[in-house]
Amino acid sequence: MKPAAFQYHQPSSVAEATDLLAEHEHDAELMAGNQSLGIVMANRLATPEHIVDLNGVDDLDYVDVSAERVEIGALTSHRTIETSTALADALPMFPAAAEQIAGPSVRNLGTLGGSVGEADPAGNYPAVLTALDGDLHIVSTDGERTVAASEYFIAYMFTDLGEDELITGVSIDRGPFPTERTGMVFLEQKPAAQTWPTISAAAAVRGDDPDATEPAIEDARVALANAADVPLRVEDAEAAVESEPLGEAPLASAANAASEAAEPGEEMHADAEYKEELAGEYTRRSLETAYERAVDTADTTDTTKP
Repeated sequence: MKPAAFQYHQPSSVAEATDLLAEHEHDAELMAGNQSLGIVMANRLATPEHIVDLNGVDDLDYVDVSAERVEIGALTSHRTIETSTALADALPMFPAAAEQIAGPSVRNLGTLGGSVGEADPAGNYPAVLTALDGDLHIVSTDGERTVAASEYFIAYMFTDLGEDELITGVSIDRGPFPTERTGMVFLEQKPAAQTWPTISAAAAVRGDDPDATEPAIEDARVALANAADVPLRVEDAEAAVESEPLGEAPLASAANAASEAAEPGEEMHADAEYKEELAGEYTRRSLETAYERAVDTADTTDTTKP
């Protein structure tokens, strides 16, 4: 089957793109890496009259890392995020999530904005942004606005993005995640390579003392993908491990909290009960690995240790 006929537009600026969206508000679709839109159009599950191709808007392709914030443009490819040394140093959860998206061809073409705009609850970036309290930057002909990730994802593949709006990028405050005391991880369980994950877990842990062998956890973050109809931030799991060194009892409590919070949908290869168990297990694994990395980071950045 072939897509229905449409009119193709290739703007060269954000202003031109938003003008097109405003003009064709109910009949236009944005295209970035075209890793999802082309498939649904080919199957006539979407029949937009206008396609607005963002690949000519070079201003949306960037990775900016400062001491205070990380900013990533919507047109930045998964491959660029995966291989960014600046991101690996500042927020390693992002490259780890990008590395596990599909295969090389998808990572070369797929974009951050496309993934976040699609808002599939099994997607990697939505979980990362939810775990790290990220912000999405959105623009239309009416102006710019910023939306917290926790407010952007509303229901299954339904977001706060209006039909005349586009995502220009995302940003994350580095303040809660000093590199010398923080460990991060992105783990996922897949039924096969280059498929959607059954469950993914994004976790970050900040220790209180870089000189301690077993530092207490000052701050913990856990978000799960494909465990609910939106990225699932598991605050009860975070609270279970905070204020003390990580041990078996806090890990068990965190895992139980995640299993209880999960509300997964059924899949051909995984029923809801199995996915609830996976939510707990991957919460445990991700927190344990993030804590180990926080301790290892403190050891390698402490120049007073032999």
